[in-house]
Amino acid sequence: MRTVIQRVKSASVDIEGKRYSEIGHGLLVLVGIEDRDTDEDIDYLCHKIAQMRIFDDADGVMNLPVTAVDGSGVLVVSQFTLMARTRKGNRPSYIDASRPERAVPMYEKFCAKLSELVGHTVKTGVFGADMQVSLVNDGPVTIIMDSQRRDEF
Repeated sequence: MRTVIQRVKSASVDIEGKRYSEIGHGLLVLVGIEDRDTDEDIDYLCHKIAQMRIFDDADGVMNLPVTAVDGSGVLVVSQFTLMARTRKGNRPSYIDASRPERAVPMYEKFCAKLSELVGHTVKTGVFGADMQVSLVNDGPVTIIMDSQRRDEF
């Protein structure tokens, strides 16, 4: 499971020209799922994301997790393109991305677990929809995590 975590001033998802979900200050989490991912990968990433100290404390030091920032939100968007293989040629291969039959339940578990850990319901996009995701990256702060490559990230 691969994630891109962005600290944002705001983020939103539009589908067919209509606002589907939005948050103010908080985290935008893009998540890609592959067949070898398990509930352990979900637990690992969700705990790391909920506890990641990337928000400023009173001294302006990135020392606080999203759970310690009043009014913060979390928006989780599925993104199979995070699983792209780019080693050969110029057309990315998405062979590692899970099919919807497997990915949708994993995505839903991921969102439920992260909601539990941050203490409020996370906002989401719609799995498989043509979404327009907008964000104002704060910092910018962008973190990449891959549960299959824990020692590298």
